Amino acid sequence: MPRRIFMAILAVLATQPLSAHSQETGVARIVARFEPEIRRAMLEGGIPSIAVAITDREGELWSGAYGQSNLWARTPASTNTVYLIGSTFKAQSTVALLQQMEQGKFALDDPVSDHLDDLVIRGEDIERPVTFRHLLTHTSGMPVDFGPHAVWGTTAPLSLDEYLGDSLRVETPPLEGVVYSNMAYSLVGHLVEKFSSVPYRQYVRDNVWGPLGMTSTVFQPPPATAERLAVPYVPDAETGRNAPTTRVKANVWPAGIVYGTVHDQANWVRFNLGDGSWGDGRLLEAATLDEMHTLQYEQFAGGPMGGGWGYDDPGYGLTWWVSSRDGERFFAHSGSVSGYTAFASGNRTRGFGVAFLTNGNRAHPHLVRLTRLVLDLMAEELGESR
Repeated sequence: MPRRIFMAILAVLATQPLSAHSQETGVARIVARFEPEIRRAMLEGGIPSIAVAITDREGELWSGAYGQSNLWARTPASTNTVYLIGSTFKAQSTVALLQQMEQGKFALDDPVSDHLDDLVIRGEDIERPVTFRHLLTHTSGMPVDFGPHAVWGTTAPLSLDEYLGDSLRVETPPLEGVVYSNMAYSLVGHLVEKFSSVPYRQYVRDNVWGPLGMTSTVFQPPPATAERLAVPYVPDAETGRNAPTTRVKANVWPAGIVYGTVHDQANWVRFNLGDGSWGDGRLLEAATLDEMHTLQYEQFAGGPMGGGWGYDDPGYGLTWWVSSRDGERFFAHSGSVSGYTAFASGNRTRGFGVAFLTNGNRAHPHLVRLTRLVLDLMAEELGESR
């Protein structure tokens, strides 16, 4: 090779950043240490399949799938397998509501009843009204509620207006304690629809999932999505072996009867590592997204969140579970409906996150352990995100 060509190639190589190769090597080391723990969690938790993706602020770094999405057919899970994402959706719905706040439709400490027209919160004390902040921190006094219906059963969920008209209530005044409430997030869905004058499902598709490229996330799986659905499993009471369980809908469907892939969930985590923007657009102002990730009521911080997640002072931001460790800020939320467990989490300080989807039942402790491990490995191998 002529010397001038050789020197030109060296000059080009010298201008190339080394970070990409270094990051690839770091990710490879993370996966090598992480994969055996995934398989151990599946064995210990009786989890038929896991799809997982890790991401930073710039994009998805790696994804993998393990086990079988259908045990009878021995169908290998893939990263495009569709699972029920459950209550990891609640914070997505919160983004839709906070978009309305940014348009001046309400303030976080407004009484919700001032915006309900004909709907009534039964049992509410007008001297201690439920506020939007209460709704988004599970401190409203509204009950859990669910109202299941078998997907192929003879009954169907009520319409959102019918359900809220029949059931909307508080059982205690606000701020008496933290009571996880699907009812509250059904009301969030109604409020998004009221403020935007757009059907709730359509609003979320157009203003949350669409901008974030979450093209496989749906409320009602069409045929092409249903073809990729993982079968939900629960342990048989007698044998302890996994058995398929009934797929369900629910009266509180805006609280988390939603399906998607781990790639879409990685996009969702990635958005929450940033400043509210995405590409050339913006879903939320930076201050609003930061508020979602800020502990709202210090008096309720302390005990671990679902599955034992949390470091120092775990508690609720606006929907997200939030916690801190050594000055670094973490967020997480699980999703759980019979036969499925999901988990999404990230380190906002360093800009790393992870998403899990499974067709295992009540797998929270195992996913929490895996989350802690992979976020620590990412910090160790990759340092500060770009």
